Amino acid sequence: MKVVTLILSVVALALIIFNTTKLNFDALLQDESQTALITIVAALCALILLQILRVSKKIEKLSKGR
Repeated sequence: MKVVTLILSVVALALIIFNTTKLNFDALLQDESQTALITIVAALCALILLQILRVSKKIEKLSKGR
C-alpha cells in the first residue's frame, strides 16, 4: 500500500507541475487556464487524501501492535 500511495503522490505532483505551466495569469478563469486550475485543485485534493490514508494506516499499524 505504501508503494501505491507513493506512486499516486508522484503522479499528482507531476500533474500540478505540468498544469502550472499551462496557467495564463492574465486570464486565470478563461479557456485552458480554467481547466489547468481545476486540475491543480483536484490534484491537491488527491494529495491530501493520500496523506490522510498514509497516516491512518500508520495509526492502524500502531494500534494493532498494542
